[in-house]
Amino acid sequence: MGTGMKVVAVNGSPRKKGNTQDILEAAAGELGPQGIEVEFVSLAENVVRPCTGCERCYKKAWDCPIEDDGVAVLRKMASANGLLVASPVYFGGVTAQLKALIDRSVMAYTDTEFKDKVAGGLSVGGGKHGGQELAVWQIATFCVTHDMIYINPEGGVGGAMATGNDMGDVRSDSDGLESAKRLGRRMAEVLKARRGPG
Repeated sequence: MGTGMKVVAVNGSPRKKGNTQDILEAAAGELGPQGIEVEFVSLAENVVRPCTGCERCYKKAWDCPIEDDGVAVLRKMASANGLLVASPVYFGGVTAQLKALIDRSVMAYTDTEFKDKVAGGLSVGGGKHGGQELAVWQIATFCVTHDMIYINPEGGVGGAMATGNDMGDVRSDSDGLESAKRLGRRMAEVLKARRGPG
């Protein structure tokens, strides 16, 4: 039975299918059975250019002169009850594509459009110590700056983290996939608690 709740799962990788999508799907797989709808958004399929610092959106929320997919992606995120945000590690942080989206989210800041959404971060690094925590903390900073409710997987700190260098490698990382599943279960738990009985 549906709950009427929805989570938008953002894949910050420039690759449409790959390790980042795999861990997002592992987390999202825990939401469907709880009656929570999931919509995937791939930044590989959406053009989001960097913020130019024009500050037009400071005067009027959502007023951005850049003609690309940024506003549409952020509005989709703003309409959800929860957000899963994932990135592969690129040079010790999130991808340029995801960072551009994070920077452009300032257009929603003045209207507090993301406040109190339940959010979780996921990252995939090429090695066991491949910068996953650094990427996850960038995602966490985005979320808490917008006053979201940022959650952890049980037993984790910061978010779900996995290892995979080549396409499909993450499917062999049972610990990483389990951390993503724990994050999905925690997301469902918090969303349902916030909704209340019924």
